[in-house]
Amino acid sequence: MAVTAKMVKELREKTGAGMMDCKKALSEVEGDMEKAVAYLREKGISKAQKKQDRIAAEGSTHIEVDGNTAVIFEVNAETDFVAKNEQFKHLLNELGTHLVKQQPANVEEALEQKLHGEGDTLNDYITETIAKIGEKISLRRFEIVEKTDNDAFGAYLHMGGRIGVLSLLEGTTEESVAKDVSMHVAAVSPRYINREEVPEEEVNAEREALKKEALNEGKPEHIVEKMVEGRLGKFYESVVLTEQAFVKDPDKKVKEFVQEQGATIKGFVRYEVGEGMEKREDNFAEEVMNQVNK
Repeated sequence: MAVTAKMVKELREKTGAGMMDCKKALSEVEGDMEKAVAYLREKGISKAQKKQDRIAAEGSTHIEVDGNTAVIFEVNAETDFVAKNEQFKHLLNELGTHLVKQQPANVEEALEQKLHGEGDTLNDYITETIAKIGEKISLRRFEIVEKTDNDAFGAYLHMGGRIGVLSLLEGTTEESVAKDVSMHVAAVSPRYINREEVPEEEVNAEREALKKEALNEGKPEHIVEKMVEGRLGKFYESVVLTEQAFVKDPDKKVKEFVQEQGATIKGFVRYEVGEGMEKREDNFAEEVMNQVNK
């Protein structure tokens, strides 16, 4: 059976595969559309599995809110080109909807679940997307957050999802207030909400380091302790959210800003794409050529 341009177009629309791949698939199965879809799926998955040992430290964070439930997650790809791809964005939306509805306990459980409760598993869906896009893609991590009707989520994506922050404020339903807190977290990257959350061993280690620093400066021992306690304040400002100068109004601290709104910060999650992961060595020109040659 002759393979027509119309048939190739139809198969491309159904599968997202390349024109030449579609033409070859139709030729292999003598024009049978359903068999061609199955052929491409089988070949695509095979190719996708070969990509699993590649480094994928680019990608995007994403946040999905559904009533009183929200999820923040990170999906990795090999290049930042893919993060701007419409198929990749569609993947983010599908994963967000699934995670916020199905609420799996961890990534492993999520990957084994049926997408939206039916059909292929999440892992199968990601594998099929890899076959279409041509890069390794992986769901790295996620966190589900719950609130009450009297609370507010602050959802903020910076640089198109390069950094994602989801905050939870109690005592206000103003999402704009919570979003301002999330913007601050994205910019300054605190690690704790308040002083009480900072582990004692971390504070003691900092105290000892400051003490040695003061003694090395030749400060008298009888004033070193007072100096150390004073300098600890700077340490808290570097790691504690409520102690930091608010980025939108540096004359007040974050805790003052939220108190003025009658609110309390109950939690925040900050993801930055690829943090702590091995990075690719490719330069920009090579990255461009990798895309062109796919």
